[in-house]
Amino acid sequence: MLIINAHIINEGHETPADVLIRNGRIEKIAATINPPPGTTVYDARGQWLLPGLIDDQVHFREPGLTHKGDLYSESRAAVAGGVTSYFDMPNNKPAITTRALLAEKYAGAQGRSFANYAFYFGGANDNLEEIAALQPDEACALKVFMGASTGNMLVDDPKTLEGIFQRSPLMVVTHCEDTPTISANEAAARARYGDDVPAREHPNIRSEQACYQSTDLAVSLARRFGTRLHVLHLTTARELAFFEPGPIAGKQITVEACVHHLAMDADDYATLGHLIKCNPAIKTPQDRRALVRAVMEDRIDIIATDHAPHTAEEKANAYFKAPSGLPLVQHSLLMLIDLVKRGELNLRTVVQKTSHAVADRFGIVDRGYIREGYWADLVLVDPHATTTVHRSNVLYKCGWSPLEGRSFPARVRATWVNGELVCEDGEVRLPPRGQRLHFAQRR
Repeated sequence: MLIINAHIINEGHETPADVLIRNGRIEKIAATINPPPGTTVYDARGQWLLPGLIDDQVHFREPGLTHKGDLYSESRAAVAGGVTSYFDMPNNKPAITTRALLAEKYAGAQGRSFANYAFYFGGANDNLEEIAALQPDEACALKVFMGASTGNMLVDDPKTLEGIFQRSPLMVVTHCEDTPTISANEAAARARYGDDVPAREHPNIRSEQACYQSTDLAVSLARRFGTRLHVLHLTTARELAFFEPGPIAGKQITVEACVHHLAMDADDYATLGHLIKCNPAIKTPQDRRALVRAVMEDRIDIIATDHAPHTAEEKANAYFKAPSGLPLVQHSLLMLIDLVKRGELNLRTVVQKTSHAVADRFGIVDRGYIREGYWADLVLVDPHATTTVHRSNVLYKCGWSPLEGRSFPARVRATWVNGELVCEDGEVRLPPRGQRLHFAQRR
């Protein structure tokens, strides 16, 4: 396939060019390319051509929770939104805390994912030897829940935490919230409101202090043992002091923000309630603005979604029974472009944080850039069109979005995965043929 008349945004530059794809990879990028015989020509009509997004944090709910979502349904929504690769979290049923279960999860993904995929291995209080045996290409990284979680995945034993940070052969990624602090806040809220705690109390329960205390511990352990650490979904201005601004290259400790924490704040609980209940919580308008500034100054290195679907019925429960998490992977790029058009972010930075930096930080082989020889994972965006989110065009298995009724000032026109035009104008055209991602040797 030959993509002509594209406006490429890649590696800090914007360039009009054509892109020739052969055997799934980018063969040539040039101002003008004559189509070889038998080539399908796709006219981009001057629209933005970006590297496909690599979402380093999703919960596609398989295995064990497939009434909420699965690899097929959520990866279908992902490619409709321009996400061409994702890393799925290990808090499944059963939790992916053994190498045998990790291998089973990969085997079950073959032929079922529209986007390319990799899976995290989960840390637990009792699997340190399994962690130490991990091979570089076996998982994208090691996930450690240093805060409230379900099942066996809360790592709260200090000696185990030290062992993980000292012995993990892979980068450690952390969910940082302090469980005792949260438990005390929950007890205080229950004493005041009973079981019917208002949604607006969620950022007070999952408080700034709970986040700060846990992030402090993770960063301290990483510095003590020289561990490669990536902190997920930062939510507060106060925590930003732990992280250095500047290019991602050479950083031992990096940090991520999620699209909902960049685009929403605590005022949104009044209209969206438990639909935006997530952990860590969406916090104050001041926190939101600080996170956006930190993206622009390269203090925040990566942007992801933490896509986490639940059914509408589950979300309709009272506070303590309403699960945390929201589905976002179909619309994350549009949310970021909205911030670009509002003057809070710029498009080159969005590309850096959603594609280039993820590939660099995790060591993904031959992806994350529009480069000759790389896999052709691409998304074409029409910056002059609009997209309105309706329940009828939501592709998540849960069937709803917190963005319903919102209009965004752009449209995802086409998505290529491994050189194939998988989705055009919201219609997924091909069967699932996503590939397992591979990772270079990392330390």
